[in-house]
Amino acid sequence: MKYLIILIFVGSLASITYGFTINEENLVLANKCIGFGTVGIFLVAMPLFLIKVSKGKNMKDYMLNEENIKKMQANEKKKPQNQ
Repeated sequence: MKYLIILIFVGSLASITYGFTINEENLVLANKCIGFGTVGIFLVAMPLFLIKVSKGKNMKDYMLNEENIKKMQANEKKKPQNQ
């Protein structure tokens, strides 16, 4: 999965770079390359990366609810004041 994400990311960057280099000769193809590269990064590689990283994590730990607010306040009281 890691190598697939890296491959998609590098391919997308290559597509964007290629689109900017041929911008003068073929504007339509250049815009398509830049667009597909952007889609590859933000709609394919980023979600795959987030799924890979968040696997096994509990989403309740990251939500701001009253229980977590009380935990944060308790942790703040435990810290020394001269930090």
